[in-house]
Amino acid sequence: MVKCSNREIMRYLTIGIIQQHNSADVADNKDRLGNKIRSLAKQGAELIVLQELHNSLYFCQEENTAYFDLAHPIPGPDSEWLADLARVCGVVIVGSLFERRAAGLYHNSAVVFDKDGSLCGKYRKMHIPDDPGYYEKFYFTPGDLGFLPIQTSVGRLGVMVCWDQWFPEAARIMALRGAEMLIYPTAIGYDPNDSTDEQERQREAWTTVQRGHAVANGLPVVAVNRVGKERDAVFWGSSFVAGPQGELLYRGPQDEEAEALVKVCMDRSEEVRRWWPFLRDRRIEEYGCLTKRFDDD
Repeated sequence: MVKCSNREIMRYLTIGIIQQHNSADVADNKDRLGNKIRSLAKQGAELIVLQELHNSLYFCQEENTAYFDLAHPIPGPDSEWLADLARVCGVVIVGSLFERRAAGLYHNSAVVFDKDGSLCGKYRKMHIPDDPGYYEKFYFTPGDLGFLPIQTSVGRLGVMVCWDQWFPEAARIMALRGAEMLIYPTAIGYDPNDSTDEQERQREAWTTVQRGHAVANGLPVVAVNRVGKERDAVFWGSSFVAGPQGELLYRGPQDEEAEALVKVCMDRSEEVRRWWPFLRDRRIEEYGCLTKRFDDD
């Protein structure tokens, strides 16, 4: 156990994570998630984080307009289901939904509900991938809500989604705007055509870059991934919670479902940032090229 602080009273947050294998049966996926949320809440979870697009299969493996039928407005039936669970269980829930904003306009959106079921805020995925088996640009319009932390009864949460987790700029902006924790609902897995060594390099890179966000910003990071085979994709699980020095507080299995409770000391970020004052030493006057696609000069 990493020492939290020299203070007499330390603030801990108990986080519940749910790493699940999904099927084509949306009702069954939601039923299993609901049962797990209720179980974790009874065990003391204060904040529960779900994986990306948790109600259905990961449909972005192909371009098919029929899958737009999975989307719903926010507020709508999917968000109301999560709101009811948050209220009944008395927990903060971070969910991930396929949002129908208007005809022909859809987003990959995270929603955060407080313990009373109220909507604390919404985040629309900003970075949209387009890779073999991850044809998300066909389905999702890039987010337009910016990188804004969401205030909840358990703290200010810097919620982003999956592909966002590879971009240090996004994590930094959340930190600069007062996020106390970075959270990434995720759907990422192996290309079955890659070698075992290459698959492992990618999984470790995914973990390493996010642990780097924790270190660079002095904040805990929570990443919750789906798991199991869905058509041609094998999702690698490995959901984890890291502390503000990148220390792994929990890491889930690669190939099976998992639910876990993880205690995070929310006062530790203050201590770490005193030791490593990266925000103090930033040379903001020299970072102008970050607003360019590439600095050709």
